[in-house]
Amino acid sequence: MAKVLKKILWVILLTILLLAVPRLSGLVANLFDYQSIDPDGSYAWVSVHHIVQALIFLIIIYVTGKFKPLDFGFSWGDRVIGKKLVHKFILYFSIYTVGAFATSVLTNSFQPFAYPLTAVNISGQLGFQLLLSGPSEELIFRAFAITVLALFVKTRLFNGRVSVANIIAAFIFGLAHVGFSFSPFELTYSPFQVIFSFTLGLFYGDCYEKTGSMYYPMIMHSFSNVIMVGVTIILSFILL
Repeated sequence: MAKVLKKILWVILLTILLLAVPRLSGLVANLFDYQSIDPDGSYAWVSVHHIVQALIFLIIIYVTGKFKPLDFGFSWGDRVIGKKLVHKFILYFSIYTVGAFATSVLTNSFQPFAYPLTAVNISGQLGFQLLLSGPSEELIFRAFAITVLALFVKTRLFNGRVSVANIIAAFIFGLAHVGFSFSPFELTYSPFQVIFSFTLGLFYGDCYEKTGSMYYPMIMHSFSNVIMVGVTIILSFILL
């Protein structure tokens, strides 16, 4: 029982850390004025936010390595499996994207690009999705989270195909897409986005575990974000 309670405590503490650092990074990002370079708020704030949270976790990883050397996937790992999984993900996600956007257009539920369709907003948002979203979030929720969770949560489910560490990391990744405030206390979230993030997190985590590298999940993550935003922008031009 004591071992189980210890594991639960570690999971809770890790969850708090994984959710608190992005919030702290948001406070840091709030310190700057982006009006002159990003008047519509399309990319600058979120770019600084992701840079700050990545830097914080790089420091945490560095300090952790001083006490216990761990492999956080700072290499290309198994290149054969990595390329295979990335190619498969790109194919399946592209098929999903076509189906999802076709459905949204046919049912009149399509949500256009959230910002004015200017060159700055489009290039800034796509640049963020390509260069920062995947690298920052995969460093945190796969490389760090799964590696640390795997130290004390070693159980695997579904005939060993999925690790509990991956499931927990994906769950926390889903929670990271829930907004909240304390005064007044309020939760804001999209159920679809939370479930979608959790599901993608499982794929990214599985790739991380099978390849031993954070780079392939980063590629997959960035691709999924770029293609979703890119198609949204194209359809916004066509339909608006």
